[in-house]
Amino acid sequence: MQVFCRIVELGTFAAVAREIGVSAMMISKYMRSLENSLGISLINRNTRQLYVTDLGQAYYRECKQILEDLNNLESSISQEGTLVKGVLKINTPIDFGGIYMLPVINTYQQQYPDVKVLMALDNASVNLRSAQFDIAIVVTDKLDLGVVARKIAQTSLCTYASPAYLQEYGTPKQVDDLVEHKCLHYLNTPHADAWVFIQGKDRIEIRPKWTFASNNGGALCQAASLGMGIVRSPALSVRRYVQSGELVEILEDYKLPSLSVYATYLQRNYYPAKISTFIDCIVDYFAE
Repeated sequence: MQVFCRIVELGTFAAVAREIGVSAMMISKYMRSLENSLGISLINRNTRQLYVTDLGQAYYRECKQILEDLNNLESSISQEGTLVKGVLKINTPIDFGGIYMLPVINTYQQQYPDVKVLMALDNASVNLRSAQFDIAIVVTDKLDLGVVARKIAQTSLCTYASPAYLQEYGTPKQVDDLVEHKCLHYLNTPHADAWVFIQGKDRIEIRPKWTFASNNGGALCQAASLGMGIVRSPALSVRRYVQSGELVEILEDYKLPSLSVYATYLQRNYYPAKISTFIDCIVDYFAE
């Protein structure tokens, strides 16, 4: 199974043979044995290229999960009472990861220096079942089924502008006033081009005329600090701009209820020590 998975990932028998230190003939023998035992064809080959069959693709996905579970079991047992080690793969939203994750990782690696941490910054949702990441940090009010979620922080979605912008264009007093203002829009939200506000029990939705849009909240906050317009942002992301006085909150009575930040990971029978120790570290870090 391990050899088959590496063939799919590396693309040739020869590459797998070099990686594990056996002959290409032995790799072929492994594959014949596996296909004979299953009674199906997993890989078709010609002189130039190999092709993974549809059944082979399905078998590959299941093999990856089985091998991952086996690795987690062995890791969980072998690391009990010994060093925590390995590569920990984390996915986090761009802004949250860029602002908050490095101090957490630094604190963690001071305690567990034998763990290497790979962090990908990406606002797209991650399917943890693909086994590409061990942990995904998400800012959401709706969690996927089949994942374990530990809440690590909470934040409100608020509206901000620079003092210079407000002095030049005036301060909006209610949501409808925003149609007369320059707005800075965050792309790829669940609400598309709409801005949603809450006042009491009322839900208000507008579609502002944005002048600048981006999928990077940091860029939008910087644009707002330069006086380019009004931005909506989680309070966590804009914190340093507010503390420095570069941005001020407006429309305070219309902020969205709190959004939660979670560390999510797959539900399984055995958790590698690298996952359980990091989850404890990040929860403790934000609690402080």
